[in-house]
Amino acid sequence: MPPSTDIITLDNFRERLPPWDPDSPNQLYAIVDMGSNGIRFSITDLSPPHTRLLKCIYRERAGISLFDALSASPSQSFPLETISLVATTLSRFRSIADAHGVPEGRFSVLATEAMRKAENAAEMLAAIYEEAGVGVHVLAPNVETLFGAVMGSRSSFGALDRGGLFLDLGGGSVQMTWVDTRVDGYEIEAALAGESMPFGAARLIRVLEDADAGVRTAETGKLRDSMRAAFAKLCAHFPALADEARRGGAVDGAGGGALGGGVDVYFCGGGFRGYGSMLMHNDPVQPYPIPSVGTYTVPGAFFRDTATMRRVNEEYDGKIFGMSRRRRQQFPAVLEVIEAFIEVVPAIRTATFCKGSNREGVLLMKLPRSLRESDPLTALASMAIRAGEMPVVDAVMGVLRAAVPERPGVPTIFSLGLGPLFFPMIWEGMGEDAASNGAASLHNIVRRDPSAPGLTHLARAVLGLTTEARWGGGLALLDAELHTRLRALLDGAHEEAYFWAKYIGAVAGLMATFIPARPKTVDIVTSTIRAEATIDASGKSEKVLLNVRVKPASLKGVDVENIQETLKDVGKQKGQKRNFKVKADISELV
Repeated sequence: MPPSTDIITLDNFRERLPPWDPDSPNQLYAIVDMGSNGIRFSITDLSPPHTRLLKCIYRERAGISLFDALSASPSQSFPLETISLVATTLSRFRSIADAHGVPEGRFSVLATEAMRKAENAAEMLAAIYEEAGVGVHVLAPNVETLFGAVMGSRSSFGALDRGGLFLDLGGGSVQMTWVDTRVDGYEIEAALAGESMPFGAARLIRVLEDADAGVRTAETGKLRDSMRAAFAKLCAHFPALADEARRGGAVDGAGGGALGGGVDVYFCGGGFRGYGSMLMHNDPVQPYPIPSVGTYTVPGAFFRDTATMRRVNEEYDGKIFGMSRRRRQQFPAVLEVIEAFIEVVPAIRTATFCKGSNREGVLLMKLPRSLRESDPLTALASMAIRAGEMPVVDAVMGVLRAAVPERPGVPTIFSLGLGPLFFPMIWEGMGEDAASNGAASLHNIVRRDPSAPGLTHLARAVLGLTTEARWGGGLALLDAELHTRLRALLDGAHEEAYFWAKYIGAVAGLMATFIPARPKTVDIVTSTIRAEATIDASGKSEKVLLNVRVKPASLKGVDVENIQETLKDVGKQKGQKRNFKVKADISELV
């Protein structure tokens, strides 16, 4: 007998979905996300210490559109062939989970709007149970908001210091809510306050393509009215959102700016990710150096350029990376949603695209609060840092920090929390030549841990260029091209960002000269080298005055003048938006 329909609500989701057991010898969890536009299957390893990374070890997508199947039926029922196909697909997924050793009871099937609407949903559930031996959890709308628009998207980041407006566009609906990690219990509050609107990409494209002009006008009008009402309700519920929108409007009357006020918006769901892929295709940095649209961030002015994105979709005959044929076909519907959103929320400061979905959201909510709210970069660094090594990491980062004058607002390995990731790279590959290590640092940062939360596009560029500068070698033409593209990302973020990446990397290279092996104790660091730096702004250009004191024994045989010239050259990089002079004084530590 198949189980009765299992409706997952905000009140029961913790009891109905298997919780994380930190003491279990097997940490594998399988999840099937039955969305309106496709069915996604994944197996995730939640083993400590990388639990927070939600490390996916297998994923597959079946291009089964439950929305299309329902729309083709006058009675809003799934055709028998769709029921059979879904049941067979889930049986395959179940066999894959068994092959990987996923424990009994950790195979969860989540269904969303299409299953909620289908008249014959019970027949689908029975067929799945008979074929695959599993039940289906049907998510209530606010649980779908919690898992997808809130926690699924939020899983890609650490704390959000300004809060953000989160939207999720599926095939049948679009959700919108405000997420502020500074508030206790923010996730449930965001889910309860979230607004779900029946204007998904698959539903809307049918209206745009098949309906007459009057119906199209009426539907797009309803979309805009729904967006306006949803945003007004959220502003009334969350004063911080209303304040950000108001400040953004005061900056330039139409959308804030990269450094001004305005709302930071986070987009998830296939439709929005398709728009992110189109923006990447048209990004000022070309070819764009990082392939994943996850954590891709653009300023509000670029996000609002829907006219260009529409024209490119219509006129460009080639393949646009990250966009399937179906996504290109649905793109006019995605634009309708985005343009309705822009009309209601013109004060957009930044737009960020997220890889997260119901999979990440449900997994994150299995974890204790302290773990799910922890910085994912800490978990990522734990995979490269040896047991008991963090005091040494802190000592090395302390020396580097002391060598960098305070520059508020500049993205560096310190401000982005990348220090522990940078630490092992200072000494990694010391048997290879500098040019090879420099090139490897650029290519590795693009391809490493592609789904790692917290490792944003900006973070990748900062870490890659800082590591490349640590080696100070030349670059072949192909490597230099990647360097130029990553540098352009930094130039777009802050006029000083590239200089400080080069400078910090050069200081790290200096440190490795005097500590030529990865230090095993704090004393090795503190007894060998100390640094301090100030900024002299009295002349026509700012000058970085770096004072380095080194243990006398470590100075023996070292060409100090060459190191000083290397640091001096950091301030002479061609094309830098902001130039500094660097003067280094290296002497004995007394």
